[in-house]
Amino acid sequence: MALLETRFYARSIDLSLGMNIILPEHSDAWSEPPAVLYLLHGLSGDHTSWCRSSSIERYARNYNLAVIMPEAHKSFYCDMAHGSNYWNLFAEELPILVNRWFNLSRDWKKTFIAGASMGGYGALKLALGCPGRFSHAASLSGALDIAAHIHDEWDESRLRTFGAVFNSLEQVPASGNDLIHRLQSLEPIPDTEFFVSCGTEDYLYQDSVSFRETANEKGLRLTYEESPGAHNWTYWDRHIQTVLDWLPIAKLETN
Repeated sequence: MALLETRFYARSIDLSLGMNIILPEHSDAWSEPPAVLYLLHGLSGDHTSWCRSSSIERYARNYNLAVIMPEAHKSFYCDMAHGSNYWNLFAEELPILVNRWFNLSRDWKKTFIAGASMGGYGALKLALGCPGRFSHAASLSGALDIAAHIHDEWDESRLRTFGAVFNSLEQVPASGNDLIHRLQSLEPIPDTEFFVSCGTEDYLYQDSVSFRETANEKGLRLTYEESPGAHNWTYWDRHIQTVLDWLPIAKLETN
């Protein structure tokens, strides 16, 4: 397999960004182009986070799968109130560029998205907001109910980030950035399969519970799991393996 580390110019935000890509080996075992997983980083991370802090490269080698890990800064994968249009980048521009550069599957049934923390929020927002784009979407410890945290005590750095992205947290409830509201208003129910996982000691645990409850009310196709764990790479490294096994992709049989 190959690990590519590259930079590209994104017109949506008029900025050069980093992106890591894992590509499977050419092998007689694979008779068709690789499936695609967009794997999104969290608030304090970047395009190198999954490779540096998890064993995703080692896990991915067992699958006919390309893993696309782009840089998003502290954007929450949104068109920012005071910043750049990251939603447009990830929803529109990046998939076009990836398909142009690499010989990967263009079948939506083999196009997936996942992420941890802020990346979990981004993955589910993109899946809900781009019907027919991703067949499977997964959140690990995702910030899935931002509106529930408007009265939490945050440090100045985090408040500045929220201000740049959302203008203020008070403007999140019932907006397009409120995933619970978005899910409640969703019609029709998409064909996308969803996966939500969170540790029971995670400070965002209730976010995943709230998403699960709303998803069940709406009849969303959701696989939900929880287990002991905190908001850290120990949990995410373990459960990204579960996500890979959950995806409908060919896997090499290993002894």
